Amino acid sequence: MNVTIDCLQYCNWSSGIFDQMAKGQLDAVHVTICYHEDFRETVSNMSQWHRLFEAYPERIVHGRTAADVILAQQSQRTAVFFGFQNCSPIESDIGLVEVCHQLGARFMQLSYNNQSLLATGCYEEVDSGITRMGRQVIAEMNRVGLVVDMSHSGERSTLEAIEASARPIAITHANPASWHDALRNKSDTVIKALAESGGMIGFSLYPHHLRDGSECSLQSFCRMVASTAELIGIDHIGLGSDLCQDQPDSVVTWMRNGRWTRQTDFGEGSAAAPGFPAQPAWFEDNRDFPNIKRGLEEVGLDQDSVAAVMGGNWLAFFEKSFGPA
Repeated sequence: MNVTIDCLQYCNWSSGIFDQMAKGQLDAVHVTICYHEDFRETVSNMSQWHRLFEAYPERIVHGRTAADVILAQQSQRTAVFFGFQNCSPIESDIGLVEVCHQLGARFMQLSYNNQSLLATGCYEEVDSGITRMGRQVIAEMNRVGLVVDMSHSGERSTLEAIEASARPIAITHANPASWHDALRNKSDTVIKALAESGGMIGFSLYPHHLRDGSECSLQSFCRMVASTAELIGIDHIGLGSDLCQDQPDSVVTWMRNGRWTRQTDFGEGSAAAPGFPAQPAWFEDNRDFPNIKRGLEEVGLDQDSVAAVMGGNWLAFFEKSFGPA
């Protein structure tokens, strides 16, 4: 069965976006529940999502297992999976790992750009690797079925997480640095190690992660996907668009600054006040997933490979990752 899965979005959710998901035949999406929130604030964000599930039952359903993706497709809905872009919801309490999983979280980044209690973010000058607590938390995440996500982490921390984790990890939204040398994109060393361990990378459509930014062509993006498949094999790649549709520019400040600084962190791709760049014309919103499928076909991927990238690989990863070890 062919499915379409996007393994990272942080949109300003609305009925209009849910309708666009239906038009793009998006069967599942991993949504960001927190950036810098503590446990109680994260639970509040989850509560808001439960109100959305109640308000739009014909469009979205809470996803907890891989089977929910198939059920969502059969009922022409989108399964929504919760994830954290930071480890802040577990605060300094390893016991909250299991609690968060029980509440529906299925992905957790060990760091978001900065140094955390668990790992080093990619914006730090020195990457000291996985911390003592980080190793304990990885083991607990492995036990309960909470996926280790290293999308915003530094190189050493990411490689150490791959080695420390008994289960395959994910980089849900990034691209190869060899294609576009953005701060958050990943080296071939990381991408190869990820694949060799059975992990997954989701390719990002966020313009700062794309060669030529908002002007990146569909052909360029799809050729990058094909060349990565040649490097590591088709089974370890998917999509993680990092779509932030309809968010105000002020949200970028929250993403990058949180509460840790009063200074403006201009971040990647910008020398001016932070804001959201324009999406490439061929992927403006969730209705455009068929464009990616067409592009992959045009660069020579066969039908099975296209299906794997569009969602089949993520579905297989969900099947082996979301339950207890």
